[in-house]
Amino acid sequence: MTARRRRSIRWRPRSTADVLGAVAVALALAVALAQAASHLLTKAAEAWPLLILIGLALAVGSAFLRIRSSRRNRADSARLARLRITLSELDAMGDQQFEYVLRDLLVRDGWAATKVGRGGDQAADVIGVLLPLGRIVVQAKHTSVGGKVGSSVMYQVKGTAGPAHKADHAVVITNGSFTRDAMAWGDRHGVHWIDRDRLDQWAHKGKPLHELLGLPSRRPRLPWRRAA
Repeated sequence: MTARRRRSIRWRPRSTADVLGAVAVALALAVALAQAASHLLTKAAEAWPLLILIGLALAVGSAFLRIRSSRRNRADSARLARLRITLSELDAMGDQQFEYVLRDLLVRDGWAATKVGRGGDQAADVIGVLLPLGRIVVQAKHTSVGGKVGSSVMYQVKGTAGPAHKADHAVVITNGSFTRDAMAWGDRHGVHWIDRDRLDQWAHKGKPLHELLGLPSRRPRLPWRRAA
C-alpha cells in the first residue's frame, strides 16, 4: 500500500504562494538569460572593429603569400629557361646531382618531370610528361670521362619502360659514350640514347631533348596501351 502511494505522489502547488514562487524563479532565469545575451551582444559590438582588422590582416597576409609564391615560380621558370650546363660541370657531379640536373633540363624544355631514381627504381631515374608527346622515362648513367655504357643497360630499359612505367619513350643518358652494339640495339628496339656529344647539345647549347631525339608530335600507339 505504501509503495503504491509513493509511485502515485506528484508535486502540485498547494497554495498561491507556491505558484508565485515558481513564476518568480522562471522570471529570474529569463532575466538572467536576457542579461547574458545582452552582454554578449554588447561585447561583440565593441569588438567588431578588431574583428574587421583581424580579417583584413589575414586577407593581406594571404595575398602577400600568393604574390610571393607567384614571383618565386616565375623566377624559377626564368632561371630554368636560361639553364645551361657544360660538360666539365656535368663530369664533376655525383650520380644523384646528375639525375637532378637531367630533371631540371627536362623542365626547361617544358616537361613536367620528377626524379624517381632510388633502389629498386626499375631502370627509371627521371620520369617526365609533355603533351602531346606523352611520357618519357630517363635512365641516367654518370660515368668517368671515357666510360662506356653497354647493351645490358638497353635491355633493362626496354624491359621496364612500358610494362613498369607506362612510358611512350625511353632514353639512356650518359656523360660518357655507348658501345657500338648498345647504340645499334637501341636504334633497332626504340631505346633512345644521349651520349656525350648529344648531351652537350642539350645541356650546354640548349636544344630541346624532344627535338634532339626527333620524337613524334603525337603519342605512339604502343602495345601495352592498346592492351590497357
